[in-house]
Amino acid sequence: MRENPADLLPELLTLFGAVLGLLTGMFVPRRRQWIAALVCAAGVLAGLVAAAFAVSGPRVMTFDAFMLDPVTHVTRLTVLGSTLLVLALGFAPMRGHRRETEFHVLTVFTALGTIALGAASDLLVLVAAYLLASIPAYALAGFGKDGKGAESALKYYLMGALLGLFMLTGVTLLYGLGRGTSYETLALGLPSGPAVTVGVILLVAGLLFKAGAVPAHFWVPDVTEGAPPVVATLVTTVPKIGAFAALFRLGAEVMPHSWALTIALIAAATMTLGNLAAFGQDNVRRLLAYSTISQAGYLLVPVAVAGRTDLAEPALLYYVAAYALTNLGAFAVVVAVGRDRIGDYRGLARRSPLLALSLVICLLGLIGTPPTAVFVGKVLMLGAAVEGHYTWLAVVAAVNTVASVFYYLRWIVPAYGRAEHEPPTVSRPAALVAYTATALTLVLGIGSGIALSLN
Repeated sequence: MRENPADLLPELLTLFGAVLGLLTGMFVPRRRQWIAALVCAAGVLAGLVAAAFAVSGPRVMTFDAFMLDPVTHVTRLTVLGSTLLVLALGFAPMRGHRRETEFHVLTVFTALGTIALGAASDLLVLVAAYLLASIPAYALAGFGKDGKGAESALKYYLMGALLGLFMLTGVTLLYGLGRGTSYETLALGLPSGPAVTVGVILLVAGLLFKAGAVPAHFWVPDVTEGAPPVVATLVTTVPKIGAFAALFRLGAEVMPHSWALTIALIAAATMTLGNLAAFGQDNVRRLLAYSTISQAGYLLVPVAVAGRTDLAEPALLYYVAAYALTNLGAFAVVVAVGRDRIGDYRGLARRSPLLALSLVICLLGLIGTPPTAVFVGKVLMLGAAVEGHYTWLAVVAAVNTVASVFYYLRWIVPAYGRAEHEPPTVSRPAALVAYTATALTLVLGIGSGIALSLN
């Protein structure tokens, strides 16, 4: 067993930044809390650099519970990169807030839990990672301390606690049946039978909650609308990365192929429900919330065919990175404009042509339009489904992709229409984050050949 702390250098640097940021915030005056925010961001940036250098390392298990492989490397890079953008997005709105430090520290701890979710190779570590990724997010959901925020935080917590309890029950059942908690032990020792099926369903319930997939999706629209926009950006982007990585690892390393049909049915239901519910939304945050649910359905397709085709892993990893950047870009536009109704975006192109263009690119990117990164992710996803003998699921995904065009256009068209009133003002720091995320999704899409060759 390898026990080298250097293997966890990205996590340790990120943790050090969060702890040092918390301590800094305790000893500097309120008007200078921005120093703590910079310390947290510096820790995340250091972790991101360390994660980039670790990519070339060997595939190895460390501390008998933490796997270092392509899934972990992409999870680290995507989570830390996304978290850095979220911290930048929240810097101006949280400036001078009496809990400014807490926001940044809780955001970093959520990221740490998400990384651990994707890298865990033991059920006990998986549960601990679930809690670390969830508890700070519960606090952030109610950060605004208003009526909607309190309601959304309560719903988020109650559903997370309930499904977390199911998850613990599933872990207990699988431990008893497989005589161990490590994935390697379970892969060899789990028998076949209804008891294992029940344990797997209970275990997956918690991960579906983090992914925002059916039937654990009910919290997504309420939290996205009720929480502060920056928090909505975080909870609909970062935790999903670790959840899908964890689901894929379970499917590829532990679970029998018999779970594939169950995940495939959940994927079809998730993408269909998300798209249908998005059609009638006039609130852009709720529209994006249901959009993230539909994207969760697409991301579950590679999970369903994990272990059945070699294309499943690159499909998931590329898609999850593409989704994170594109979703962040769309939410950054919402933060920049500061309004929630589709009609409020009328005339945005006149006030800020570049921001309107970023919105168009991100929304068309979520559909899967070339040359954005999500287009490449969807092509890989559809190819994995066909190669994994789930052609019907690829057809469902393609039909849902076409259907999603209409509700995204409901938002794009007013942005280029004539404004009846004064066009909305724009927050420049948030707009800069939107431009950055949009540029990255284009770079990742155009440079997909280079990126995939590195896998």
